Amino acid sequence: MRLVIQRVKQARVSADGKVCGEVGPGIVVFVGIGKEDRPETCAEMADRTIFLRIFNDAVGKMNFSLLESGGAALVVSQFTLYGDVRRGRRPGFDRAAPPQEARVLYERYVECLRSRGVHVETGEFQAHMQVELVNDGPVTILMDSEKLF
Repeated sequence: MRLVIQRVKQARVSADGKVCGEVGPGIVVFVGIGKEDRPETCAEMADRTIFLRIFNDAVGKMNFSLLESGGAALVVSQFTLYGDVRRGRRPGFDRAAPPQEARVLYERYVECLRSRGVHVETGEFQAHMQVELVNDGPVTILMDSEKLF
């Protein structure tokens, strides 16, 4: 599983001209599901997401997690996080999970976040979406279940 986590002041995602999800202060999480991912991967990555200390304390040091900050999460599926551009000019997606498997694990990741007390809004799986966000910092973190980065 690959995540791009951005700390935001606000964000929203739309599909077909309709807002699917919207949050105030918190994070946007772009989620890519790989062929090797399992349900337990979702729980581990959810924990890593909510306990990631990227929110400022009173002196401006990143000391608080999403849970401690009281922020929300906007979670958007994005299979292109598994795009391999090491050869040629067109990304290859061989390592991305097939849509039917990815949907189950994407929904499991969202449920893991919710079960830990995070308010979660989502995009629409497999839809062409528009994401609007105000990155706070900017703070952008890459996370990979295989700990490649």
